[in-house]
Amino acid sequence: MYLAVGRTRPSDGTAPDRTPSAVRPAGRRRLTGTVVALGAVSLVTDISSEMVTAVLPLYLVLGLGLSPLQFGFLDGLYNGVTAFVRLAGGHAADRWQRHKLVAGSGYALSTVCKLGLLLAGGSTPALSAALAADRVGKGVRTAPRDALISLSCDERDLGRAFGVHRAMDTTGAMLGPLVAFAVLWATVDAYDAVFVVSFCFGLLGVLILFAFVPGREARPARPPGRAAATLRETLRLFRVPAFRRILLAATALGLVGVGDGFLYLVLQKRLALDVEYFPLLPLGSAAVYLLLAVPLGRAADRIGRRIPYLLGHVALLGVYVALFSPVAGWPLTILVLVLHGTFYAATDGVLMALGGPVVPADRRAGGMALLQTGQSLGRLFASVGFGAVWTLWGMDNALVLAAAALGAVLVLACVLLPAAPTPAAPAPAPAPAPATVPEPS
Repeated sequence: MYLAVGRTRPSDGTAPDRTPSAVRPAGRRRLTGTVVALGAVSLVTDISSEMVTAVLPLYLVLGLGLSPLQFGFLDGLYNGVTAFVRLAGGHAADRWQRHKLVAGSGYALSTVCKLGLLLAGGSTPALSAALAADRVGKGVRTAPRDALISLSCDERDLGRAFGVHRAMDTTGAMLGPLVAFAVLWATVDAYDAVFVVSFCFGLLGVLILFAFVPGREARPARPPGRAAATLRETLRLFRVPAFRRILLAATALGLVGVGDGFLYLVLQKRLALDVEYFPLLPLGSAAVYLLLAVPLGRAADRIGRRIPYLLGHVALLGVYVALFSPVAGWPLTILVLVLHGTFYAATDGVLMALGGPVVPADRRAGGMALLQTGQSLGRLFASVGFGAVWTLWGMDNALVLAAAALGAVLVLACVLLPAAPTPAAPAPAPAPAPATVPEPS
C-alpha cells in the first residue's frame, strides 16, 4: 500500500497515476511507504555489511602487506564483480515484473554469506568466496530496489525520495563499524561474534522487506504488442538518446573515480595516522553524506539534477587536489571528509533520479542496472589504474594524474549530460478497473 497523500492505487497493480504537477494540490508531499520501508531495509543491511568490511583496506595493505597495485586489483574486483550481476538483476525484475522478489533474493544471499564467513575460518579461498557471494547479492538487489523507489514516486519527487533512502542507507553505514567495535570490545576480539551479529542484522533487513514493502508492487503496464523484456531489449536502451548520454557521462566519470579505500589510505599516510583510528575515517564521509543527501536531493528536484551531479564531481576533484596540497593535519582531514561526503550526497541518488525517468517504466530496473554497471566497470578500471600508477611512479604522481583526468572528463560530461532530459513516453493506460482501493491515512 502506498502512503502518498491524495492518491489511490489501481486494483490491477499498475503503477500509481502520475498526474501533471500543474494540477496537483500544492504543499509538502509525504514520501511513499515503499521509500521509507526500503530505507529501513538498507539501514539494517548496511549495518550488517559494514560490520564486516570496515577494516578491509587496512587489513589487506597494512596487515597482509599487499602492494598498492595488488590492492587495486582486489578493490576493483570487489567493487566491479557486481557489474554484470546488476544487469542480470535488473533484467530479471523487468522480465518477470517481480522487483520485490528479485531484490529480496539479493538481500537473502548477502545475509547467508555472513554465516559463510563464520564457517570459513582461516581459509582464504572460503573467505574470498563468501565475500564474492556477498557482492553478488548486492548486485542483484540494487537495480530492482532503485526501480521500486522510482516507480512508487512522482518524477518531480525522485531526488528527495532517493535522498531520503540514501540518508537511511548511510546511517547504517555509519553504525556498522561502531557496532563491530562494540562487539569486539565486549567479546575480547571474538570475530565470530561479529559475523553472528552481522547475520542477525541482515536477517532483520530481509524480514522488513517482505513484511513492509507492498506485496503487489508497482507493475507498469506494457504497451500493446510489447513482449516481456529480454536482455537484448534491455541493452537496446542505449539507443534512447538522453539515456545514452547519461550512461556515457556516468561511465566516463567512473573511469576517473579513485576508490574510497585508496583515498583513505592516502589520507592515512599523509596524516601518519595510527592504524587503530583508520576505520573511523569512513564515518566522517558518511556523516556528511547523511546530512546533505536529503537537502541536495530536494535541490536537484527544484533546479534540475544535472547541476548537482556535476558539482558533486567538482567536490571529488577537490578531494584529489587537497590530498596532494600543502594542507596537513586536522584541517586536511576535515576538508577531505567533507568534500568526499558531499560528492556522494550530490551524485549517488541524484544519478538514479536523473536517469530513471528517461527509461520506459517497464524497462526501469534494466535501465538503472545499465547505469550502475557502467559506473562499476569504470571504477574497476580506475582502481586498477590508480594502483598501477602509485606502484610505478608514487602516490603524489598518481593523485596529480587522477585530478587531471577528472578535470578533463568533467568538461566532457558537461557536454554529454542533457540539460533537460526528455521523460520516456508512458505506457498506455490499462482499461479502467471497476473500483479502486482507497489509501490508508
